Amino acid sequence: MKIVIKNIKKLIQTEKGKSLLIRAGAKMSTLNCIDNAYLIVENDKIADFGKMELLSTTLEDNDIEVIDAKDKMVLPAFCDSHTHLVYAGSREMEFFDKIRGLSYLEIAKRGGGILNSAQLLHDTSEDDLYRQAMVRVNEIIGFGTGAVEIKSGYGLTVEDEIKMLKVIRRISQTAPLTVKSTFLGAHAVPLKYKGRQEEYVDEIISVMIPLIAAEELADYVDVFCEEGFFTMEDTDRIFNAAIKYGLRPKVHANQMSFSGGVQVGVKYNALSADHLEFTGEKEFEVLKGSETMATLLPGATFFLEMEYAPARKMIDYGLPVAIATNYNPGSCPCGDMKFMMTLAALKMNLSPEEVINAATINGAYAMGLSETHGSIAVGKIANLIITRSIPSVEYIPYALSSPLVERMILNGKEVKI
Repeated sequence: MKIVIKNIKKLIQTEKGKSLLIRAGAKMSTLNCIDNAYLIVENDKIADFGKMELLSTTLEDNDIEVIDAKDKMVLPAFCDSHTHLVYAGSREMEFFDKIRGLSYLEIAKRGGGILNSAQLLHDTSEDDLYRQAMVRVNEIIGFGTGAVEIKSGYGLTVEDEIKMLKVIRRISQTAPLTVKSTFLGAHAVPLKYKGRQEEYVDEIISVMIPLIAAEELADYVDVFCEEGFFTMEDTDRIFNAAIKYGLRPKVHANQMSFSGGVQVGVKYNALSADHLEFTGEKEFEVLKGSETMATLLPGATFFLEMEYAPARKMIDYGLPVAIATNYNPGSCPCGDMKFMMTLAALKMNLSPEEVINAATINGAYAMGLSETHGSIAVGKIANLIITRSIPSVEYIPYALSSPLVERMILNGKEVKI
């Protein structure tokens, strides 16, 4: 079965010839588009695209589904490379604690934050955890997300971290979008290890990582390298163990301080360094000479009312930048990539072209998927957004709460939204 999308007002993020893998620096302002276009999907891949006058396929064939996209645009589905969307319950009471004046660290020290989510998750069955997570998965598909990275980290015990990772694997086997799994046992120190953090790091290294690698439950290993959480030395030890088991690092870095997480991440060739609110020229220089994607999470910055990461300076320095939601119950209960693009434009001074590159091809890179996702290229997976009738590319980040998506095609098939 073929799908032919015809009369596309604008086909966004197109690449002819060699497939696009990343956009960095000034090239983030490049966004190739075709006006009055067609696109052909065959099986699960993009088979052809171009100007309408060049369409040679006979549309009357019984094996072809024709979609008329007149006055609508088509772009790659968003690639959300940082989420924690497998969790139990919610944390709205902490939201109001924050409004009453408590800081993120103060809430965590009172047993809130990550430790609160860990207790809720411990008390929730795997089946119920899966059902709750699938509601969020279907929600983000409706927002236009076609590939997502999901982290563990609300378990903090061997059994509960594995439970989370099994739920993530189940999502990857049953949901229509592409899923990458990340082990984040080093998200917080459990209460039973209070004052004995090094022993918990030992457990991550000697017990959790070997088990997770043996069961092939994770693609990546992450550490929350931050003041009050895990140190540079902890992070170094965990990453050193991870790479021995073939698990590439990713790192939560520099969210609340100059934590050194960027430097440790790059040392171990981390696929991405995420958050980065506290970064300067030293970190820029380390990142520029690396294969590590700077991944920014403006939704968390917005929700926690912090200073935004210096995205404009990063791009002007020549770095690639990705945008992700950080969808989680504590610091960003929102999985809408379009809203993240609005925040990046409004608060980080990024152009429409830059935010689209950050949410598509660079997000795909930050999950190790840019060879197959994140742009319109022959042979790439057909993960596509067909928009509602919209006037311009600029309208996408401008219309912060207006629904964007009319239809979604994932793995070459239309999915219900």
